[in-house]
Amino acid sequence: MNLADIMLSKDVQELIARALKEDIGEADVTSEAIIAKTDTARAYLLSRGEYMLSGVPVAAKVFGAVDPSLTVAILKPEAALVTNGDCVMTIDGSARSILAAERTALNFMQRMTGIATLTHQLVKKVKKYGVTILDTRKTTPTLRILEKYAVNCGGGENHRMGLFDRVLIKDNHISFWKQKTDSSPAGAVIAAREKYPNLQIEIEVESVEDLQEALKASPDWVLLDNMTPTRLRECVKLCKGICKIEASGGITLDNVEVVAETGVDAISVGYVTHSAPAADFSLEFVRET
Repeated sequence: MNLADIMLSKDVQELIARALKEDIGEADVTSEAIIAKTDTARAYLLSRGEYMLSGVPVAAKVFGAVDPSLTVAILKPEAALVTNGDCVMTIDGSARSILAAERTALNFMQRMTGIATLTHQLVKKVKKYGVTILDTRKTTPTLRILEKYAVNCGGGENHRMGLFDRVLIKDNHISFWKQKTDSSPAGAVIAAREKYPNLQIEIEVESVEDLQEALKASPDWVLLDNMTPTRLRECVKLCKGICKIEASGGITLDNVEVVAETGVDAISVGYVTHSAPAADFSLEFVRET
């Protein structure tokens, strides 16, 4: 997922339009009441913390959507590390237009930068082990494309965009499969591969016994859920030369390195999108004289 794809995406353009409609409605009544239509200004978008940026071009697109005549200069690119007081962009033009776009632009940036920053922190923790940080589907409804893009800005990788681009046989699937077919998890892997031969096939396991059964069908990946480091190491040995290993469940900045040390290939982290702290930005508005 790259920046060009994001900014050209019809979904993102529609997201921006809906967000502006939600905030502005029929008019920014405050600005129309006290700021003249002809007033112009320069605004500085400033970082109020130490972050890895994401969403800068999205914010710029918001200003342009409100008023194409605004001049936006991006001073800090995507995935740049910024500190408190750094100026990320400047916006010149109609004071009314700048104020109308301000909150929506900052909302996108604070959410995306928060995700990128947390992802970056996790990636740093596991870098020496060669482990990949993956996101999950635990995203804000309708914002998935932006949130997963933010994970990329932070150095993480995307697991699957949705239910359509990878087979992931989870515990509820297996429970239903066993009731319906009286077959082992390996049978579910085989059935999935026959149906979708061109997709990656992954299966979740919660015990060594389940893993041994699943490995009989040689899945592409196994998802080891909520296992102790000792159990993870045991499973890594069993999977060697057969499939790749994803660890998941309760992963935080405090324990991600311990999990990475076990030899897994990837660690998926749900809270990187559902609970990342929002970044703090401000827009300082200076009227031109």
